[in-house]
Amino acid sequence: EQIEGLFQRFAQADNSTTRRFGGTGLGLTISRRIAQMLGGDVTVTSTPGEGSRFVVTVATGPLEGVRFIEPGSIESPPQPKEPPNWKPPARLSGRILVAEDSPDSRRLITYLLEKQGLEVTAVDDGRKAVETALGSAAGDRPFDIIFMDMQMPEVDGYQAARKLREAGYEGTIVALTANAMREDRELCLAAGCDDYLSKPIVVRELARLLCQYLAGAAIETPTPTALPKAVSV
Repeated sequence: EQIEGLFQRFAQADNSTTRRFGGTGLGLTISRRIAQMLGGDVTVTSTPGEGSRFVVTVATGPLEGVRFIEPGSIESPPQPKEPPNWKPPARLSGRILVAEDSPDSRRLITYLLEKQGLEVTAVDDGRKAVETALGSAAGDRPFDIIFMDMQMPEVDGYQAARKLREAGYEGTIVALTANAMREDRELCLAAGCDDYLSKPIVVRELARLLCQYLAGAAIETPTPTALPKAVSV
């Protein structure tokens, strides 16, 4: 019964405040629009309890003489090398709290932070972020930075940041969001965040924020590591 609304902008099958997965409801709309621009469409059939099948079609035109490529036969393009004058950020020390509901994004952000020598605690929703941050502060082990995803189910990043500030939390909160418009940044700051990091994360920008808010915490410079210029989360 939700299929007709799936391709509408900002619509999801589960629009309740307790939904398990985040998102804005734009992915299917964008996908269908691109397919239609290519002369095709995106359609869906679904059976409750069994699953859903999405089919993408495009207008290819005549295929006579076109070479078909088998899956697995495509070689990955060579990865660009960092310029010779690039230096990794100084290795840092500090305690970081990551609040991110996507397991893949949570693992990736944790990996990037731990590569810089930081102690990372990760939680998967805003409620846990508030409880963990306040509990650590009360135990005299406050976090140096909280990286807060703003689009989380149940208690989102905006609500979590407000709750922390209302409880007197004074630590640094950095918003993580794929919404990169100026008004989005202002909304994050108005909710109580100190800074803003857009997705996909640019490693240099992450390093800049770490050095800015962990000033004086650098302890060594590690062997250069081939970190990516940007990582999609």
